[in-house]
Amino acid sequence: AHPLRHPLQPRRPVEPTAPALQLKGASLHNLQQVHVAVPLHRLVAVTGVSGSGKSTLARDVLLANLQFINSRGAKPHWQGLDGIDGWQVIDRVLEVDQTPIGKTPRSCPATYIGFWDTIRKLFADTLEARARGWAAGRFSFNTGEGRCPACEGQGIRTIEMSFLPDVKVHCETCNGMRFNPETLAATWRGKHIGDVLKMEVDEAVEFFASMPSIAHPLRLLQDVGLGYLTLGQPSPTLSGGEAQRIKLVTELSKVRDDITRRGQKAPHTLYVLDEPTVGLHMADVDKLIRVLHRLVDGGHSVIVIEHDLDVIAEADWVIDMGPEGGTGGGKVAAAGSPDEIVKRKTHTGVALKGVLHRATSA
Repeated sequence: AHPLRHPLQPRRPVEPTAPALQLKGASLHNLQQVHVAVPLHRLVAVTGVSGSGKSTLARDVLLANLQFINSRGAKPHWQGLDGIDGWQVIDRVLEVDQTPIGKTPRSCPATYIGFWDTIRKLFADTLEARARGWAAGRFSFNTGEGRCPACEGQGIRTIEMSFLPDVKVHCETCNGMRFNPETLAATWRGKHIGDVLKMEVDEAVEFFASMPSIAHPLRLLQDVGLGYLTLGQPSPTLSGGEAQRIKLVTELSKVRDDITRRGQKAPHTLYVLDEPTVGLHMADVDKLIRVLHRLVDGGHSVIVIEHDLDVIAEADWVIDMGPEGGTGGGKVAAAGSPDEIVKRKTHTGVALKGVLHRATSA
């Protein structure tokens, strides 16, 4: 895990000549012809009091206008501002939000992050599976002959109740294992495929320690504080914060995959996160900050709309909107390192002073 930087130690410096997105004349909602530079390959926090324009600037202007980058060959069509310079060095734009990782109970961390395919191939390579001529498809709970016919691979059945909400119960046929008895006869290191889905991440890290392509994303799940989830945890049971951190793990595993694949550089991605610390315990906030640093260390750019002072103190650059909210906002009150924001004595700067002071006296 990336060690948390001491807030007053040198961060990644932002030189005047460093690559940056130059936003020109942003005027959406309460923004007042804002001109601002957003440094690239850095952790940038967009801050300010409620209604200051921080979400408008980062999501409704910056993110919305750069979505065209994802459809190769598309041309910019600026809305809500005069233009953005410097976007050509970005390969991909992604908002990592708290929406569910999948709309059905079949979607789970293992399938979403992508290591379930590797696990299915492991089971297809067991003696039992090879003797029966089974391919990896046999170990899919979405389709095929391997899944439980009663619950169709969901592990739960829905009972419709007249005048009351539907009730979900364990499937009695497979006992929640999702697969039929024949499929469960194939085992790898003493566990069948149903056992693996019910494993918690913390246990699975040890179980798959000899398989780096599986163990690496599992360790990343531990790094973001999700070691307690099961590999097959149904998507509807995950909180928004859990879903967001699973998405971050998916992105981090891509960083590693791109680096290990013939030494290629990962496509430069611009990530935008809107208040990712909402509802997180302090220890989990620390883990989240580490993950954001790892994305930047992997060659990417990260923008967080944030009011959490610990995250702001860790940023390389802060764009503080304001000075107030509503009609009193819509301007860049200050922009610079967290130390410079403190010196400018904006609302954020005054609040941040105590956090930076606490860090230096710790």
